[in-house]
Amino acid sequence: MWRRLAGLLLAFAASTAALWLLSARLSAGQARRPLRFPSDLEELRELAEALRDYERQHRGAALALFCAAYLYKQSFAIPGSSLLNVLAGALFGPWTGLVLCSALTSVGATFCYLLSGAFGKQFVIYYFPDKVALLQRKVEENRSCLFFFLLFLRLFPMTPNWFLNLSAPILNIPVSQFFLSVLIGLTPYNFICVQTGAILSQITSLDAIFSWDTLLKLLAMAVAALIPGTLIKKYSKKHLKLDEDKHAQFLNGKKSL
Repeated sequence: MWRRLAGLLLAFAASTAALWLLSARLSAGQARRPLRFPSDLEELRELAEALRDYERQHRGAALALFCAAYLYKQSFAIPGSSLLNVLAGALFGPWTGLVLCSALTSVGATFCYLLSGAFGKQFVIYYFPDKVALLQRKVEENRSCLFFFLLFLRLFPMTPNWFLNLSAPILNIPVSQFFLSVLIGLTPYNFICVQTGAILSQITSLDAIFSWDTLLKLLAMAVAALIPGTLIKKYSKKHLKLDEDKHAQFLNGKKSL
């Protein structure tokens, strides 16, 4: 067990050092502001403005740094990917940002899957035995239509995405189905975040928020994001064995009153 912990810590330290070196090298000419992960919308706006100028001059370097930071967060289940999705919309535009974030989300979650399978299985089972057992039972009940069950979990999460990424190797979920379920299942969420970033980057005043153009974009964004969830919800009622009301609060770390 301690060897696995040492291996995980070594992988984390090596990845952190590599990201820091890449950030330091690419931001060498940007003395105005050190590059770091944003923790709120204000820091996100400042980072977007700093990177937008840099991205115009060094598009490849900015893209490499963004991809490295995104994969780092996803691989080690670090919260905050939603802010990076918004940043992608502001930097790369709505459609390029969506394709980029969907690909990075899938690859990063798969890295998390592989890291958990190699180093973290025992720790996940030790610290979350009841949640793993319950999720294992639901997976086995829906093994015949596992891919659609995984899609359901992404679109209507009974459990946080980070926990599903960590526990997937324990549940014997094939990596190919895992990858595709993340790619498809999280696209609506990524779409909302990226579109939000693209819209915010174009707003220069409070009046612009309530313009017809912005309101129509927000309405179209909401409708487009609801369509996949509606289809999967209808399918799940007919083909999946779910007990949402009974288990959702428990898997999310809450107890029903």
